[in-house]
Amino acid sequence: MEFETIPTVPTADEVLDRSLRRAAAKKKLKTNVDRANEEFVRAVASAIHDKLKSVVSSFPSFERLPPFYREVADILISLDRIKKSLGAVSWAADQARTVGSGYARSMRSGGETDRKRRQAVARIASIVHQVEDDLIFLNEARNILRKLPHVSEDEFTIVVAGFPNVGKSSFIRLVSTAEPEIAAYPFTTKGIIVGHRDIGRHERIQFIDTPGVLERPAEERNPIERQAVSAIINTADLVLFIIDTSEHCGYSIENQVRLLDEIRRLVEVPILTVVNKADIRAIEGYPTMSTLTGKGVDEVLDLLLTYRKESKKASPRGPLQSENQQ
Repeated sequence: MEFETIPTVPTADEVLDRSLRRAAAKKKLKTNVDRANEEFVRAVASAIHDKLKSVVSSFPSFERLPPFYREVADILISLDRIKKSLGAVSWAADQARTVGSGYARSMRSGGETDRKRRQAVARIASIVHQVEDDLIFLNEARNILRKLPHVSEDEFTIVVAGFPNVGKSSFIRLVSTAEPEIAAYPFTTKGIIVGHRDIGRHERIQFIDTPGVLERPAEERNPIERQAVSAIINTADLVLFIIDTSEHCGYSIENQVRLLDEIRRLVEVPILTVVNKADIRAIEGYPTMSTLTGKGVDEVLDLLLTYRKESKKASPRGPLQSENQQ
């Protein structure tokens, strides 16, 4: 994932300190004082330009990212704010080089190179400090983006949806051969969980556990809930919707079914609806399981694997769609 390669973004003082040290080393190589001052200014401006440009280039092009990552990044951080800060840092890089080149040229044609060197450094430092807040913000954004779980576009993806505490994470832990990847985001300790299960020797399927989506209008959903909706819409080949018929999750069956109906309107992929906690209470018309006792979990997994096989030779909506429109 591209976010993992983003290096730490330095502060304004760190950019200046590194650049000044590098320039000072080059200055020592010049025996002529005027030429040494000119070289110092050019070196400072060049080092700052290159460092700030490297900050900008270390971030991926968000327009070319998969929709899931674009939406999640926008929810967690704001793409507009990221682009604005990257633009400001790029501007500072260009300004530093322009100012440095201007002073260096004037130093070659005139005297007072010590004074001009100090003026140039002061102006360049002022430019870099103008984007101090942007550098700090970009480093915070980098720290958040690096924690996003890897979601593959090439694997068959089952998004597990439903209200909080209906057994989504428990199901993924039971059917995933790999340890689920858990990412904690701001706003809450609950994030998206990604798990995988090997199918044969060269293929695997991907499970995504969404944070609990609460039944409320879209504009009232918090960032974590909007992440869940984004995962459902943008990554799913199949949605597994889990209903807790015991209502121990804290939500009535009627509310859970209304959320199921909403998700049906959001996606064009099949939805398999399954009842969990069937050891407490089961209802007819749906596959049942208990993630507590493990009963029925293998049968639900078999249904999912059957759809995966059938989807390769059936219509895009697959055989399970009609089953869940009962």
